[in-house]
Amino acid sequence: MNDYSVIGALLVGLMGAGHCIGMCGGLVGALSVNLPKQHAGNKLVSQLGYLLSYNSGRIISYTLAGAFVGASSSALSVLFDVDTYLLVLRLFAGFMMIITGLYIAQIWAGVVQIERVGKWLWQFIAPIANRFIPIKNKAHAFIAGSLWGWLPCGLVYSMLTWSVAAGNALDGALIMLAFGLGTLPALLSAGIAASTFSRWVQNKLVRIISGIALVAFGIQTLYVAIGQLS
Repeated sequence: MNDYSVIGALLVGLMGAGHCIGMCGGLVGALSVNLPKQHAGNKLVSQLGYLLSYNSGRIISYTLAGAFVGASSSALSVLFDVDTYLLVLRLFAGFMMIITGLYIAQIWAGVVQIERVGKWLWQFIAPIANRFIPIKNKAHAFIAGSLWGWLPCGLVYSMLTWSVAAGNALDGALIMLAFGLGTLPALLSAGIAASTFSRWVQNKLVRIISGIALVAFGIQTLYVAIGQLS
């Protein structure tokens, strides 16, 4: 696996905050408002515990999905010439890094079109996920997060393509874990105080620099892959 994949996934999670808050921020905010009444202790600490439980479930669902697609990719490698197969996956990963970087930099939003892929699956998961709202306890929050983690999201699906390109379960899981951890500040702040963090990640210069970094990772990945053709 290209080491840049994990770094890039973390960066996508962090800088995709605007998209994350748009997709999940309303849900997290609604969960925060409808938490069980706190009769003793620090209310903020209690709220943070519920949010961490919810987001832990969400991140674990990402990690398991990454492991699954990475393992599937590894299994398929036995059907093809290994060198050619790995080369195709590296080219694919580099391409996805570039288009994700363009999205982060707000140059081209084509990556969000991938969300259409998951809508058919979500129609089966949504009725189950809705049963866990409102949240009753922290275990309830964890299960809700693990289900709502499958909400159709272009950035999540883009990261899953990186996990496919990783070519094995462990690296696929690490990419999705890094992405999930990158999204954590945005969604924790969405439940507590999103304004300051959101302003920072929406800063045009910050987004451009982050997007260019991802595009550079993608170009480097393509360069290595193309170099192996010779």
